[in-house]
Amino acid sequence: MPSWISDRLAGRDPSRAVGRVLQALRVHPRQMSYASTAEAARMADVNVATVVRTAQALGLSGWPALRAEVRSRYLAGLSAAQLLREHDGGEGGSAVASVGRELTNLQDLAELLDDDQVDRVARLITSARVSLVMGSGSFAAPGLQLSHLAQTIGYDVRLQLTGGTSLLNAVSLLREGDCLVCFQLWRTPREVHHAIRVAHAQGVHVVVVSDLLGGPSEEFATELVVVPSEGSGMFPSLVPTVTVVQAIIGAVVRVDPARASEASDRAQCLWDEHRLFSSS
Repeated sequence: MPSWISDRLAGRDPSRAVGRVLQALRVHPRQMSYASTAEAARMADVNVATVVRTAQALGLSGWPALRAEVRSRYLAGLSAAQLLREHDGGEGGSAVASVGRELTNLQDLAELLDDDQVDRVARLITSARVSLVMGSGSFAAPGLQLSHLAQTIGYDVRLQLTGGTSLLNAVSLLREGDCLVCFQLWRTPREVHHAIRVAHAQGVHVVVVSDLLGGPSEEFATELVVVPSEGSGMFPSLVPTVTVVQAIIGAVVRVDPARASEASDRAQCLWDEHRLFSSS
């Protein structure tokens, strides 16, 4: 946390009051990550306006964005077993707790998501010759959703499931103006960061969907889409990320509705011709 705060301040000296908020973030990351603006102000012994100014000093829109960042960084430092202990004792049972957690995630996403940014991401995909989508482990799941739906409406969006030499080979085939979409949540393998650097050096547009600001890939990202990712048990949630993918696909359709409709009709005819679905 201290190094991230220093990086965001970029050498600027905060005021004494802002410094109190930053100190509270360093010393009490868990408590601050749950706090309302008023609660954060009480913990730092400042007023509410100072909490908002602190977020803005770090380049964020306000306290909800900063709180989400602190929470993501705190959770990223925990193992799966530690995450389970972090969420132990939730009221209402595991199923109810899971639904409640996702409702909170979606409320947080509504404050973080930027319509203009989603439209920019859609245009990067629609203007690319080829888009490559990648994510590690279960975080590749939103990539499958993005790739399949984009292909169905006529865009060459490919899912990369393998890592190592295969990943770098696939990235090396991208050209200037192409697009790389990376789902980068919780803990990300080094090879994903390497792939992003390679793509950036080749003039490829890089879209990173992440639960962190200021990560090692931020400087290479054409667009950094920030999402909450806290789950109710051992593993992070993908619900906000899946929601972002749905928003991106909707924006892709809006770029050229006629093309999307024609491509979807062609796909449907092909599926019908080969009887991919039962009639019942």
